[in-house]
Amino acid sequence: MSQTTDRPTPQQVRRALARAERGAALDVAEATALLAASGPDLDRLCAAAAKVRDAGLVAAGRPGLVTYSPKVFIPVTRLCRDRCHYCTFVETPGQAAREGRAPYLSPDEILDIARQGAELGCLEALFTLGDRPEDRWPEAQAWLDEQGYDSTLAYVRAMAVRVLEETGLLPHLNPGVMSWEEMNRLKAVSPSMGMMLETTSRRLFETKGEAHFGSPDKDPELRLRVLEDAGRLAVPFTTGLLVGIGETLTERAETIFALRATARAYGAVQEVIVQNFRSKPDTAMRHTDDLDLEEYRAAIAVTRLVLGPKARVQAPPNLVDLEECRALLGAGVDDWGGVSPLTPDHVNPERPWPSLERLRALTDECGFELAPRLTVHPEYVVPSLTGGTPWVDPRLHRHVAALAILEGPRAGLARPGVRPVGLPWQEPDGGFASAGRTDLHAAVDSEGRSADRRGDFESVYGDWDAVRAAAVSTGTGAVDGGSVDGAPAVLTAEGRDALAAAEADPGNLSDAHALTLMTAEGELLEEVCRLADHLRREAVGDTVTYVVNRNINFTNVCYVGCRFCAFAQRRTDSDAYSLSLDEVADRAAEAWDLGATEVCMQGGIDPELPATAYFDLVAAVKARVPEMHVHAFSPMEVVNGTARTGLSIEDFLIKAREAGLGSLPGTAAEILDDEVRWVLTKGKLPARTWIEIVSTAHRLGIPTTSTMMYGHVDNPRHWVGHLRVLSRIQDESREAGRTGFTEFVPLPFVHTSAPIYLAGVARPGPTLRDNLAVHALARILLHGRIDNIQTSWVKLGVEGTRAMLRAGANDLGGTLMEETISRMAGSEHGSAKTIEELVEIGSGIGRPVAERTTTYQPR
Repeated sequence: MSQTTDRPTPQQVRRALARAERGAALDVAEATALLAASGPDLDRLCAAAAKVRDAGLVAAGRPGLVTYSPKVFIPVTRLCRDRCHYCTFVETPGQAAREGRAPYLSPDEILDIARQGAELGCLEALFTLGDRPEDRWPEAQAWLDEQGYDSTLAYVRAMAVRVLEETGLLPHLNPGVMSWEEMNRLKAVSPSMGMMLETTSRRLFETKGEAHFGSPDKDPELRLRVLEDAGRLAVPFTTGLLVGIGETLTERAETIFALRATARAYGAVQEVIVQNFRSKPDTAMRHTDDLDLEEYRAAIAVTRLVLGPKARVQAPPNLVDLEECRALLGAGVDDWGGVSPLTPDHVNPERPWPSLERLRALTDECGFELAPRLTVHPEYVVPSLTGGTPWVDPRLHRHVAALAILEGPRAGLARPGVRPVGLPWQEPDGGFASAGRTDLHAAVDSEGRSADRRGDFESVYGDWDAVRAAAVSTGTGAVDGGSVDGAPAVLTAEGRDALAAAEADPGNLSDAHALTLMTAEGELLEEVCRLADHLRREAVGDTVTYVVNRNINFTNVCYVGCRFCAFAQRRTDSDAYSLSLDEVADRAAEAWDLGATEVCMQGGIDPELPATAYFDLVAAVKARVPEMHVHAFSPMEVVNGTARTGLSIEDFLIKAREAGLGSLPGTAAEILDDEVRWVLTKGKLPARTWIEIVSTAHRLGIPTTSTMMYGHVDNPRHWVGHLRVLSRIQDESREAGRTGFTEFVPLPFVHTSAPIYLAGVARPGPTLRDNLAVHALARILLHGRIDNIQTSWVKLGVEGTRAMLRAGANDLGGTLMEETISRMAGSEHGSAKTIEELVEIGSGIGRPVAERTTTYQPR
């Protein structure tokens, strides 16, 4: 039972009930009151919730349809590092050994369960297991080592592929807490994943004796991050709340609202399970009462009202008596979850599944039709198979399409009577071929912008209201008119002290002094720029350098959802293009003939790229032009490559280097602060992953550039923090005797066609003051670490570039020959420069100009 310290009064319940019946939006206090409803009030509450559910089914084109997933449970391992006080699923290695079981099911055991399920008409293979058992149990790590896997999740990934290929069942992975990187790798083998949020109560996690004490993976913040990462990666995700484990009514309401916030922000929550606590013998909570049916009904009804008509709300039919399922339908449920004709509910083995015949009969008696679905709900199947948001990885399309209704109002549900058959898990047909436009400039109108917004503009970037709220919470973006949030006023004495500190030891300024100089204006800013120019001369001399190169943006098909990007297109959009390997090699050869020594290759994150695409691209260039330096693939592309190949970051980079990769662009950095990144982007890699990739590249002897895109939803504190991160990475590289970063490239935000600006969230790019301060402080803070500060003529134009060269910059970047990304965003400064034009930029301020190589050797 829940604690009663926050039990609302009958008057509060009825006031909230009246608002619910009117369809008014509820707040946490009102939801808390409704969770206490009983008797006639509860009946009214359930009727209101059922009305919302019914409207949602009508809107979805499936009126009166209640779904379930025919599945088998595959308990990969019962070992876990957590100690939840209500769990009987988890065992110790000793218990398993006494009963003659290995720490993990073997591949043969997993496939035997899956095959039996397929024969009985199951469509889903639910992989259930404990959280990271190898972190607690040496026996688990030893078993994995013997089998050749470095982690439980690596074993789960391999077994999911086996199940797909040998049985055709669709894996639903439920391995507990996963990192962004792990989920990204698992998406390719599983149409959907899941993890119960259970509760957002920190009290139950932090207080000795409470349900989640001693269970590191039950930290609510950690579990909410998993839900958010699933949204950022477009993974159809099952989650929910566990009701009756000691939470208060307010804590219960807060959990429901946390689920709503994540569902609205990303759209990836495919179903919310409302699960009732059942006491089990031999657990620490064996004397806790089961959740009362009235409380359970209220929890379901409030969840339905708060989440709204589009949500799929599920209740397990085996955790109540069958006749009580009527009450759950009456409270707003529209899905029964997974029901197995073969395997028990291994988490609740004492509660057998009702037969499908009895469940169907009861559902019919309540006025509904029971229909089978896939592990991934139809709202995610249809767009994936028709060129929309790729909720399902393309390598799984054939497996999903083989089981789904493909047309009509029930499209995406399971085909009646279908039996799964194993299919190869491989790349989509077609390979690496040219598609769409190959004349990059033809995709851009006279103003440098895409002629039309991409077709899924309203969905691919997530919920703009949620993005706007996040920008407000971080004190960034257009919401404050572009002012510097929290920045100190620069007083003469403070400015003098900070400047003196910078002159004495520029690379080791305190954060306070660095922020003072980063926010400098007027005379102080002039002094900062003079100091930066002096440090530039001291580090690299007066020569302005450039490289003769060509940018090759080999595809603009991308589904990441970067909110600043106007380059990305859906595969079905008219502006979408992909170059073939021959076309890429042709462009590299043309560039070489024109004197280029480098090609820079970057593209969108296209889910239909072959697994070996990145290696193939490098090899194609090197085969055609062996002497060409290949500078390619942002850290985001590296992440995509690891997900598609199954390789670790290190192994992927080694293989790319073997193919001919010379260096890595340090793009996709934006701002290395996740608070800002998750406003600026939807599905991009976290800051820690960017850091891991460039650090790994440095360790392998692969140099990288470094970048910072600024002037959008950030402020000077973030700029200083970003430069600090780069400094730490470079210090580690230099201490190990490696090149590390070859240069730092400040990239002013181009706002013109950026979705986040069009949505009214971001500022219209940095001011001249901002540009000068960023370039100058980069020179100062990176002094002794990164010698080369590059300024972007593409974004700043000739006069802006000259101003930056006077403020600490020494490099002009490349001739480019084509640069589609900035131009699509609305840059007005062209996409190519001749050598003569670059020389003129430098000579216009009396500086010599010289060509260099990618690694800053003279030419």
